[in-house]
Amino acid sequence: MTQDEKTARPVEREGTRYARELTGHLTWLDSFTGVALGVLAAASGIYTYLGVRSLLDDSGAWTTFAALSYSLAVSVGIFVFWSYMMRLLPAMRTAASRIGLMLSMALGSLAIVAMSSWLNAAALAGAAAVEQHLAHTVQDYQTALERAHSKTIAGQALERDVARARETFEDLSAQEDNGNLSGLPGRGAVFRVLTQKSAELTGLEAQIAAQDQAVEEAFQQGNAVLSRMRALTVEPGAVEGRSVRFAEEAVRLSGLIAELRQLNVAPLVARAAADLRDSVVLPDLDASSAAGRASQQSTIESVMNLLADRASTLETAAAEVSALPDAQEIEYTPLSAADAVIRYAGNFVPSWAGAIAIDLLPAVLVFVLMVTHAAIRQGRGVQSIEDTMTVAEMRAALDAARALDLAHGTPDPTPPDREDDKRHVRAVD
Repeated sequence: MTQDEKTARPVEREGTRYARELTGHLTWLDSFTGVALGVLAAASGIYTYLGVRSLLDDSGAWTTFAALSYSLAVSVGIFVFWSYMMRLLPAMRTAASRIGLMLSMALGSLAIVAMSSWLNAAALAGAAAVEQHLAHTVQDYQTALERAHSKTIAGQALERDVARARETFEDLSAQEDNGNLSGLPGRGAVFRVLTQKSAELTGLEAQIAAQDQAVEEAFQQGNAVLSRMRALTVEPGAVEGRSVRFAEEAVRLSGLIAELRQLNVAPLVARAAADLRDSVVLPDLDASSAAGRASQQSTIESVMNLLADRASTLETAAAEVSALPDAQEIEYTPLSAADAVIRYAGNFVPSWAGAIAIDLLPAVLVFVLMVTHAAIRQGRGVQSIEDTMTVAEMRAALDAARALDLAHGTPDPTPPDREDDKRHVRAVD
């Protein structure tokens, strides 16, 4: 025996002891691994059942049976899948077989997440996700209400523009009454044109002012509805009942927002400005002389130009109000717990992590077993069959050899007795 062989012998014996130690640990761990895997699968099935029930509207016996059947199928599928992986993947010796089974494990993990984990997350955080949806909806409605109110208030502010135009025509009519415009004092044709447009603007101004109270009441009612909706998002109790009441309040608030849109007077002012310019009833010139009638005609043309300017100013102001962004159309859509968890997944990362971990935790055990089995194989090294044969296998081999000798007609001249066999087996072992 060479020096290298003498040195390799203790190393091989140390590796064998190391492999036997790991094998003993695995034997002890295998005694309860199946039970632990069953507990994990059962826990996942329970949360899956709760998630399925949140998706089903009916509460009858068939619904309960369907939810139980689905959760049971999930539990069995998880247990069987990970049992396969824990037994087969660590035993693979070639890279191709390991890669193939790891791809299968990845595909199976995706299937488990698709059929179980998201339902587990719905059971863990479904109610909180629905409340989150209610809170986001309240915020959207508040933004829509404030935007509609702001645009309507901007329309009410057009009253000042109308008042300025009215005051202009009132001042001009007073000057015409004194003869400072056409040179003909009194209330003639020019005066009647000016008072006609002044009266139109006065009516428009009164119509705008009459809506102030309606706008304020609609906005106050909207804020009151928003307060009730906020209270429903944090009110204790089942979230399903609160969602129903929330939907009723959302309908009321949508109506108030639509009312605020209708109270916006910008389109009315734009139409009134067009009428101010285009709809003029010209009276007969009533001066007694041709020069007076010519002066009245010239003054009326000037008034018409002024009407066009004031109308353009009002149209521009009304267009600026109309160009303000409209309130977004908000429609509350009730969500189930599972749908809410998916929509607001970013807000419930811990719940998602727990829901996925309870299903995929056995993958960690699979990798632990892969590393341990690789260490066992490395510790044993390359062994011949004589190094791994048990006593029973050695005795069976000796008996088979004797049977072959007898079959070929070459009896053993000195057959060892059973005690010699045992001593020989112990020596070999």
